[in-house]
Amino acid sequence: MAKDSGGEQGGPSTADTGTTEGEDVVAAQLSSFARDLEQEDDPDALLAEVVAAAVQLIPGTDEGSISMVTDRRHVSSRAPSSDLARDVDALQEETGEGPCLDAVYEQQTVRVPDMATEDRWPHFARRASEAGAASMLAFQLFVEGDNLGALNLYSHVPGAFDDESEHVGLLFASHAAVAFSGARKQRTLTQALDTRDVIGMAKGILMQRYTLTPDRAFRVLVRGSQQTQRKLRDVAEELVHRGTLDGQLITRPAAVDEAS
Repeated sequence: MAKDSGGEQGGPSTADTGTTEGEDVVAAQLSSFARDLEQEDDPDALLAEVVAAAVQLIPGTDEGSISMVTDRRHVSSRAPSSDLARDVDALQEETGEGPCLDAVYEQQTVRVPDMATEDRWPHFARRASEAGAASMLAFQLFVEGDNLGALNLYSHVPGAFDDESEHVGLLFASHAAVAFSGARKQRTLTQALDTRDVIGMAKGILMQRYTLTPDRAFRVLVRGSQQTQRKLRDVAEELVHRGTLDGQLITRPAAVDEAS
């Protein structure tokens, strides 16, 4: 499989010829975009805002999406602006090739001027062209081992993306990557705190109901998790919200003693 060999990570693609214009207007638009992203702490909502803004701000763009790649094999489409964007993302998974499974891991920017003549990913390119994506521009948002996030932009006409598109897109992607990283960390922290709280409440219920110590109450939850092969948080939530473990109300101290 041939790769785009141009530039170090963070640099322009091989198609870039070094011409940009309209930088002052772009800077103002990106500043406004960055301020909007700072107000959003939900990763899913943030991705939708990123795609919508990319379609509006990056020259040549008709459609867009975020590709999430896991283990360098599985591609999922997030916040696609249309069926076309969703379908082209799915083609990378189906064909096992494409920029997000290859070049975007190594380069921050990948440009496909004409999908009909693209030879780096022939099977993907042919199917994507038939679907209506005539040209493509992809930006790396993050790489964590074999996992990747990328911003994919599509046009209905070949040659739609030029050096200005890359210049604006790189600045845009930089803002988006920082905001997305912050939102993901915030969600992880919030989920961790929520999990701690719900487990604490479940322990409190068992402690009060059966006069257990905190350690014994926790072991009851762990035992319920192991026996039902469910996450500890899910077992705790069921007890807190329904008063049951695995659908059964705990009424006998002997059931608790088994976990001692």
